[in-house]
Amino acid sequence: MPPLAHLGRRLVARIIDGLLIGIPVALIMAVVLGGYDPVDDTGASTVVTVVGALAYFFYEGLMLTRSGQTVGKQVMKIRVAMLHDGSVPAGQPGWMRAAVYSLPEVVPCCGFVFWLVNVLWCTWDRPYRQCVHDKVAATVVVSAVR
Repeated sequence: MPPLAHLGRRLVARIIDGLLIGIPVALIMAVVLGGYDPVDDTGASTVVTVVGALAYFFYEGLMLTRSGQTVGKQVMKIRVAMLHDGSVPAGQPGWMRAAVYSLPEVVPCCGFVFWLVNVLWCTWDRPYRQCVHDKVAATVVVSAVR
């Protein structure tokens, strides 16, 4: 098994993926909705949040089950691997990991709190530095450099 990925690389990979999905979704939704104000409580911001979470879920699920890497992970030279053998999380593990990461955000109020605890979990988890979504899928994030 390759060495575990550095937390900084994981963060930068998530930022890259977030921008890669978030910017197009925001632009498309602004056109579809005729613009929106995230502070205004008309429901448009909820629609944008749900569409964004679903887009990220499908993006991550497809990428992880195919190669274990999203575009951000490719740029940062890291990958998601099954804990028991280092293989690509094809099928259910990849989709479960993607779901636990992206979909709780759509739950009003507590969804963001769960998401925050989820992503911070790897800062104190030992020995594998797994986030909650990694634990659910039995995955780890490792270096992709061979």
